[in-house]
Amino acid sequence: MGRRIPQDKKFISNVEVIDIAEEGKGVAKHDNLVLFIERAVPGDIVDVELMRKKKNFAEGKIAEVKVASEYRIDPFCAHFGVCGGCKWQHMTYDSQLKFKEQYVGNALSRIGKVDVSSMEPILGSAQTEYYRNKLEYTFSNKRWLTSLDEVEPGDSMDALGFHVPGRFDKILTIDHCFLQQAPSNDIRNSIFDYAKENFMSFYDLRDHEGALRNLIIRTSSTGELMVIVVFAYPEEGQVDLLMSYIKDKFPEITSLLYIINQKRNDTIFDQDIHVYAGRDFIYEEMEGLKFKVGPKSFYQTNSKQAYELYKITREFADLKGDELVYDLYTGAGTIANFVARSAREVIGVEYVPTAIEDAKINSQTNNIHNTKFYAGDMKDVLTADFIQEHGKPDVVITDPPRAGMHPDVVQRILEMESDKVVYVSCNAATQARDLESLTTKYEVVRIKPVDMFPHTQHVENVVLLKLKK
Repeated sequence: MGRRIPQDKKFISNVEVIDIAEEGKGVAKHDNLVLFIERAVPGDIVDVELMRKKKNFAEGKIAEVKVASEYRIDPFCAHFGVCGGCKWQHMTYDSQLKFKEQYVGNALSRIGKVDVSSMEPILGSAQTEYYRNKLEYTFSNKRWLTSLDEVEPGDSMDALGFHVPGRFDKILTIDHCFLQQAPSNDIRNSIFDYAKENFMSFYDLRDHEGALRNLIIRTSSTGELMVIVVFAYPEEGQVDLLMSYIKDKFPEITSLLYIINQKRNDTIFDQDIHVYAGRDFIYEEMEGLKFKVGPKSFYQTNSKQAYELYKITREFADLKGDELVYDLYTGAGTIANFVARSAREVIGVEYVPTAIEDAKINSQTNNIHNTKFYAGDMKDVLTADFIQEHGKPDVVITDPPRAGMHPDVVQRILEMESDKVVYVSCNAATQARDLESLTTKYEVVRIKPVDMFPHTQHVENVVLLKLKK
């Protein structure tokens, strides 16, 4: 718990912001106290109102910008600062890349003890708006009200949009989102208006009642479109009423699906999918390869930049055609299938069984016959017996979740002594932790950050390790 801040010490004047933290807050120092300041930009000089204070640090918000940083710009989205997404919209894109690159370098050098002097420049995203291929919205009967909202008694409190940070039960209605290409905004807004006009109930996130729960929209590089409406407790006829409207209003939808989810959480992985119109999947395309994407499939959410990420991964692997490759945390086998044409064989391992089924289908779809996929917990699958059965890999590609690799998996990679390891990560801190262990036998040869998510603090990083001779 933070200590109560006396009123006469709540404000600090003329604070210079010197850095930016991983979660996107500006960093400053004052009287041996580290300040984390919401929406502050390095180079700003600001007056700060302290919100929470602990022994060595405090959190605050800007009371006034005295001198604006050269990196500061006006955010382009009307929902900036409220919805919780795109937290770096108030910074130039060049500066975003600068600080992401800086963060990766600091994490690898400080945590992993890695020499980053040869780190290559970050690859920025050519597209900085409308770059996501998947968005999930929530229906709620408890709308989040901003200071600009004027509400009269009896006004509807229904909302369709994003969760407000820190409030699971409050939803901010979104008018226009700059994350997903058309017709995403039109679909969401039309469904919202139609549901209200037809008196359909919106989900109550506390009492778990109401008809409409979630809306998922997936677009693809092939121009195909998937829309999933998640209902909770619809009245008789309401499912057909809404789905028929969507089908007629947006005939361009490739895959129109619905789910009845009456669980206490929003996950759909254990739910039955109902096809209302079209097929139950859409296609993504990458370098002539087609990837089947279903409602439960994992696919990198920035399609164009994912292609760049995978090209870098393939370049780092530098396959000659005769290698055995292990692709750890393979997901739907995107990387495995992407590099398969350059390898003798690729073995993919993934925890989620449905993802492995997608990976197998993707190989079949593309007439790729030199891949094998296995489902299970990585530390349990990747055993000495598994390696003896399938062979010692020449190259290991690993793309773990944010938590990084389990220590047993790191140890197994060290035991395998493959010539090369290509480590793709969405969290440089856990990557650095794993690299510290791996560098007992491997040397870091190349480092390349990749920006997959403009206007956020998130950054991917690719590292090539070679076995020490």
